[in-house]
Amino acid sequence: MRRGRLTVGAAALVLAVAVGIFIAQHAGEPGTHGARLLRYSIASRRLHMQLAQVGVVPPGGPTAGRPLLVFLHGKGENQESNLVSGMFAALRALGRAAPDVVFPYGGEDSYWHDRAGGEWGEYVMREVIPEAVRRMHADPRRIAIGGLSMGGFGSYDLGLAHPGAFCAIGGDSAALWRDGGESAAGAFDSAEDFERNNVMAAARSGGAAYRGTSLWLDVGTEDPFRSADSEFASQLKLDDLDLDFHVWPGGHETSYWDAHWASYLSFYANALARCHR
Repeated sequence: MRRGRLTVGAAALVLAVAVGIFIAQHAGEPGTHGARLLRYSIASRRLHMQLAQVGVVPPGGPTAGRPLLVFLHGKGENQESNLVSGMFAALRALGRAAPDVVFPYGGEDSYWHDRAGGEWGEYVMREVIPEAVRRMHADPRRIAIGGLSMGGFGSYDLGLAHPGAFCAIGGDSAALWRDGGESAAGAFDSAEDFERNNVMAAARSGGAAYRGTSLWLDVGTEDPFRSADSEFASQLKLDDLDLDFHVWPGGHETSYWDAHWASYLSFYANALARCHR
């Protein structure tokens, strides 16, 4: 009888643990407005290290086949930096149109491009995106990329390096420069590295890499990147590209970005809904 009670008790414990795991994996954490978080890491062959990722599956709607938004963080941030209430609320408000979102870790100041310190761009394209598609069962034909500051530059740079790969590209307060002499210390390895990733020059020469892609750019009135971002936007408009450009009150700061998550995510959702590749 004692052995029987122990067996039943052990079975109940196993069941309780299993239920707890199921709930942890399928229910939204506090503050996520019902979204489900998938925290995992990639053993990167491109960068020879473990790199943390956070996948966000919106509440409601289909469990597979959603489009995917890849969102790149800014300098000094990480994969957790943009997991804020405003982002989760905006995602929930989109309902069935909401994309899956992946927030990868991109190093302290990689600027998300291939360089002497590692193939950060190829890591996004060849490792981050396929793994996010696999884990979240996302639609590999409908992918958008965006980011804040350093991540905004990275998004446009990856679009330049991989024309036609994305349904939409976005930059929020994107870290852009007219020439290498203006760029931040550590953003590029050399003048040659800057020129290989010169998105401003690409826009000046016709913006062919961005043609057929929905584009977004916004910047604050007090942002040090306002002048360069505005010039970039003006050039893309001259190229007759599909750009949605905004200058809103604020600086290069978290409070500015947190105020505009609804606009950011609505842009990506609408662009992904129109995209057929």
